[in-house]
Amino acid sequence: MIGLTKLAAGPGNVALSERPQHPLRPGQVRVAVQAAGICGTDLHIEAGEYVCVPPVTMGHELCGVVTELGADVDSAWLDERVVAETYFSTCGTCRACREGRINLCPQRRSIGSYVDGAFASSVVIPARNLHRAPVDMLSAAAALTEPLACVCQSLLDPSVINAGDKALIIGPGAVGLIAAQVARSLGAEVEIRGTARDALRLELARELGFTTETGNADDDYDVVVECSGSAAGMTTGLTSARRGGRVVQIGLRGAPVEVPFDEICFRELTVTSGNASTPRSWERALELLEAGRVALEPLVTEVVPLVEWERAFDASRNAAGVKFVLDPR
Repeated sequence: MIGLTKLAAGPGNVALSERPQHPLRPGQVRVAVQAAGICGTDLHIEAGEYVCVPPVTMGHELCGVVTELGADVDSAWLDERVVAETYFSTCGTCRACREGRINLCPQRRSIGSYVDGAFASSVVIPARNLHRAPVDMLSAAAALTEPLACVCQSLLDPSVINAGDKALIIGPGAVGLIAAQVARSLGAEVEIRGTARDALRLELARELGFTTETGNADDDYDVVVECSGSAAGMTTGLTSARRGGRVVQIGLRGAPVEVPFDEICFRELTVTSGNASTPRSWERALELLEAGRVALEPLVTEVVPLVEWERAFDASRNAAGVKFVLDPR
């Protein structure tokens, strides 16, 4: 089959190429991919800024239909439309795994970076990763359950946002708009900040009911959630939180940055983060969707054929929309 592949280390080296159809091992399933979202991580992989093991099929935000079962898999999964956690394997014995924090396992191997992922007609994943897709949601939107789970990992359990908090979200991309909705579901008063190049994204933020700005007006937010992954956004995050406030770093830069770290001390900030997702954060994500507290459909700018991946990557990189989703069918 044809897959969008990181062929070698370094910047670029991404192309459509012939990829193997991996046989199923016990406990695994094959999923026919209907939709696979382009994540900032995919852009970092293309740029040579994120660890991967080429050659590898990229893509980890997916929705599809289970078409084949390995041994020891419940037959009820066959023909189910699913979304899926991204970990292909973890060690199961380290402290992080024992504590249920499999996202922190040093031997974690994920689809799309270490193991062939979802930018292809099918992908093999462990059955334990499966969740049934929300029934009435289009597959392109359902694929965004994965970034929602990542946001839940960063903001919930324990919650870093309290009812009545004044919250600032920096970066109005898909993750920022999801984080804003999660923060609002917790009772926060939410404002979203972007730059001039984010005009389309900020317009969508307003349509979703959020106040937006492109300046740096206030520095008294109870909690700041940094989703841009830019040095400027990280600096703004540290200087916009009130004294004694909280900063949550979600965005990835992919390279070293210089920020005014002293602000953490001067303001006595609590700085936290989140790395990928856990089974618990997936439960949280699906609960929010079922309750109608988060809308993913409006975030899908365009569904793009896999063969047009370069256009979709360029549009994602240039903030020409919010979320571009590849359809390999």
